[in-house]
Amino acid sequence: MTDTTARLLINCPDAPGIVSAVSSFLFAHGANITDLDQHATAPTGGTYFMRLELQTAAIRIDREALEAAFEAEVASRFQMSWQLTYAVDRKRVAILVSKHDHAMMELLWRWSRGTLPCEIVAVISNHADLREAVEGFGVAFHHVPISAETKALAEATLEEKLSGVDLIVLARYMQILSADFTARWPHRIINIHHSFLPAFVGANPYQQAYDKGVKLIGATAHYVTADLDQGPIIEQDVERVSHRDEVDSLRDMGQDVERQVLARAVRWHLEDRVLVHGTKTIVFA
Repeated sequence: MTDTTARLLINCPDAPGIVSAVSSFLFAHGANITDLDQHATAPTGGTYFMRLELQTAAIRIDREALEAAFEAEVASRFQMSWQLTYAVDRKRVAILVSKHDHAMMELLWRWSRGTLPCEIVAVISNHADLREAVEGFGVAFHHVPISAETKALAEATLEEKLSGVDLIVLARYMQILSADFTARWPHRIINIHHSFLPAFVGANPYQQAYDKGVKLIGATAHYVTADLDQGPIIEQDVERVSHRDEVDSLRDMGQDVERQVLARAVRWHLEDRVLVHGTKTIVFA
């Protein structure tokens, strides 16, 4: 990935000629296509999705003119919902966390080594425990306590701290965000849930899994909606367990899965690989 890379995401009714129209337009303006993924939901009459990477160094007009021309010449003809993003414009990310630090530390570690393409601008917690660990990465730490009585005020404070942020990551943030809050961040909040959804929604999923005697445990990264743990799923993974495992060992194994699943989901979002389709996602990973 270079600073001259741009990414075009498209969602529209499926029709013949889409690939030809898009590629011909980009060729005419000097872009070089380096990667293209596509998916249609049905052989005919479905919804079409495309993710395309292009190199912009030889494009002869500015961004605004290119986007206006694409809308006029291609997008409007095919009724496209689309966005063009540029790798050089790194997304600004804030992490929300409570006391469990494993998922947060995985993100900070990857970011510090340049493998997570973003700017992590803040970590916000309802507890003060992780301040030293976060500030060791050179990232601002904000303590915003929250209770049932102070929820509205706390969320208003969160909004202030999140000004200018492109993506919020809930790295085991053990608070339920209000419907009003999540509505202001559609498909821009990613949560890691410590179970293989839709099983074991809500609190204490490892205890629920143990009580059911499951043979697999897992983790799920999903976009947050007003419905608890029901948002579109981005990534999942599992680990095999047995009757010998207790709740603590399930939790230890599960936290390893959580770290990997969340990191993958966040990276895919940052690289514009995720398109939401109703309650589902199309992930060009």
